[in-house]
Amino acid sequence: MTKNTKLDRNLALKMAKITEAAAIAAVKFAGTGEKEKGDGAAVDAMRAVLKTVNIKGTVIIGEGEKDEAPMLYNGEKVGSGNGMEVDIAVDPVEGTSLLARGEPNSIAVIAMAEKGSMWNPGSSFYMNKIIVGKQAKEAIDITKSPTENLHNVAKALGKHINDLTVFVLDKKRHQGLIAEIGVVGAKVALHAEGDVMGALMAVIPDTGVDMLMGIGGTPEGVITAAAIKALGGGMQGMRSPQFAEEKEALKKEGVDLNQVLGLDDLIKSEDAFFAATGITEGIFLDGVKSDEGKGIYTHSIVMDALNGSIRYIKTFH
Repeated sequence: MTKNTKLDRNLALKMAKITEAAAIAAVKFAGTGEKEKGDGAAVDAMRAVLKTVNIKGTVIIGEGEKDEAPMLYNGEKVGSGNGMEVDIAVDPVEGTSLLARGEPNSIAVIAMAEKGSMWNPGSSFYMNKIIVGKQAKEAIDITKSPTENLHNVAKALGKHINDLTVFVLDKKRHQGLIAEIGVVGAKVALHAEGDVMGALMAVIPDTGVDMLMGIGGTPEGVITAAAIKALGGGMQGMRSPQFAEEKEALKKEGVDLNQVLGLDDLIKSEDAFFAATGITEGIFLDGVKSDEGKGIYTHSIVMDALNGSIRYIKTFH
């Protein structure tokens, strides 16, 4: 694990400018039903601002392969071409369907770490995850049953099991998990989308969520790891392929599906940044707001994993 400081600490605030631009561009499509256009606008805005940042960046987690995503694709070189070499992970709109429907909790997200430190998920698109805050990070074990983890987390938090709330994506694949959580007696906070947002809710105090469980995106897991490190939380994941093509691809890659991935597997370095800006109104981030034609307000969170700093930034553009 790398412990020496290499990244310019000012980059953290520059990352907020990147997500702010993406959020402002995307919000124009809130409630229009046009999620592709909203995502495309955010990608364009994010990429444009990245060009002005003095880094030699490589997109490790992007919008897909080059032929499928002409902008911010996996492996693309970004930045001004000057400065230090870094790995980049982006999700220009997390919650594209939420944005299209004008619903809460869509955000623009970026993570950055020193070169060579971000895990490349390859053909892995889905990952089973458990994420908790600092107080319970030693209590989780993804190889154990949900029931065992729920009891252990409740004990670590000093809570009765009935007072525990778990963020779960509202997907058919989680029917068994949701039923088990109910049998144990904990509460379920179901959300249609929002893998990264759910992780943040599980780690940031006073969001009403104590932990995240279930299968979400593998790329989102890498992005999330930077934030969880800064927040001092705990995270474990295991690849969980959902389709035959994914399983076959991972088999060809010789992947061990039983491998438990921790924070230091997903991002090896402690020198990492995370930034997110609210697009639509959210639990702890306000959405983009217009001031009657005078300007635009954005609300962002910026984290520095190396020193554990967390900044909330309200900006008038």
